[in-house]
Amino acid sequence: MHRLSSSFVLGYHGCQRQTGEKLLAGEPFVPSENDYDWLGPGIYFWESNPRRAMEWAALSHQRKYPEGLSEPFVVGAAIDLGFCLDLLSSNGLAAVKAAHEDFAYHLQMSNRPLPRNSGGEDLLSRRLDCAVLGHLHDIRSRSIQPAFDTVRGVFIEGAPIYPNSGFREKTHIQIAICNPDVIKGVFRVPQKDLE
Repeated sequence: MHRLSSSFVLGYHGCQRQTGEKLLAGEPFVPSENDYDWLGPGIYFWESNPRRAMEWAALSHQRKYPEGLSEPFVVGAAIDLGFCLDLLSSNGLAAVKAAHEDFAYHLQMSNRPLPRNSGGEDLLSRRLDCAVLGHLHDIRSRSIQPAFDTVRGVFIEGAPIYPNSGFREKTHIQIAICNPDVIKGVFRVPQKDLE
């Protein structure tokens, strides 16, 4: 929750070519609102990682579309992080931890179960994290605190890159845009950046 780091980053949004061409022509991005999204509701970008965005687009669209009806695509964007819930910072993590405690308390008082993250070691389905971040957004809204423009987090994912490595193949920084006004421009990603 700060403006302590440089504000502008390049983000990469994986999608289908048809969608990407519309975005490049000026159509607005559509936020994701799945109950398992890693950073809660928002427009998702991979920070400084167009290849990872393309891998995600290819995998995602293989699941959704019959063979031949989809072409993975990546759109780049200049993003001003603005007022960022930065989960790479101590303050950001403390805010989410407090939101979890409050969320768990409210569910316990109403006799409802806490959502769970699932999906193997990488926790690919993050229902708990999504619900906690949504709860934090609600807390801020109800107490008339400024809304977050963006949420940013690092995710350690994938297999080790060599035996006994602490580095993982799919580690990345992801950004969820809550306020679309922080997207300052979109651009076509050069093919060489995707290879």
